[in-house]
Amino acid sequence: MDSRTGLIVLLCLMGFTWAVPVKFLDCGSTSGKVSIVDINPCPSQPCQLHKGQSSSVNVTFNSGVESHTATAVVHGIIAGVPVPFAIPNADGCKSGIQCPIQKQQIYHYETELPVKSEYPSIKLVVEWELRDDNKNDLFCIRPHPMHC
Repeated sequence: MDSRTGLIVLLCLMGFTWAVPVKFLDCGSTSGKVSIVDINPCPSQPCQLHKGQSSSVNVTFNSGVESHTATAVVHGIIAGVPVPFAIPNADGCKSGIQCPIQKQQIYHYETELPVKSEYPSIKLVVEWELRDDNKNDLFCIRPHPMHC
């Protein structure tokens, strides 16, 4: 294989690993502003999550406040009812964010969303909040409906 062919193959493979920004609704970010949401894998939208697997969730946001803590709260919205969704680590300070959070700084929140095998196969909206010291939302996002 010549060097041009090798470069083309490498670029194609890299394209499969990059996350594509996901369309989302802001559901009440009072202490920050979200700029980008990435969910991987999510080759097309709405994202289809697979039972027994985990998806990475990456949210880039600008904080409007100072905070010593960042706590993630996740719900699945099913028929308009928020149902708590367990995540492995709710501590945002252990999910890519260096605490304390400073005002007017950009942060990259990174975590995993496990989809347990026992979950029912349904279409739902996931609401993801990251709360500051005062339980105000550094961000609150709702990616377009997901299918599990």
